[in-house]
Amino acid sequence: MNKHWLIVIVASVFEVLWVIGLKHSYDVWTWGGTAFAIVFTFYLLLVAGRYLPVGTVYAVFVGLGTAGTVITGILFFDEPFKISKILLIILLLIGVMGLKIVTDDKKEEAE
Repeated sequence: MNKHWLIVIVASVFEVLWVIGLKHSYDVWTWGGTAFAIVFTFYLLLVAGRYLPVGTVYAVFVGLGTAGTVITGILFFDEPFKISKILLIILLLIGVMGLKIVTDDKKEEAE
């Protein structure tokens, strides 16, 4: 894995943070942290999009963010655990990995 895909993964982690922040922020500091996470997330996506195919970057970002948000909700916020949720997340992640595998990174190699 190269540094640009690592940037996408970090952006996905910050996506999970700001999605949680939208629900659980309660004062100026927590809203400020949420706003920072939103801006930083999209900055990282812009950086990664310069070197990787934008469609694949966005699909990987959204897939990882969705999976991370659902898993975080189950582990930390008492959302119900359902085997169907886990199976669908696994299916989503298989699709994301498949997109990553079939994506031609020639744009990145040229730079």
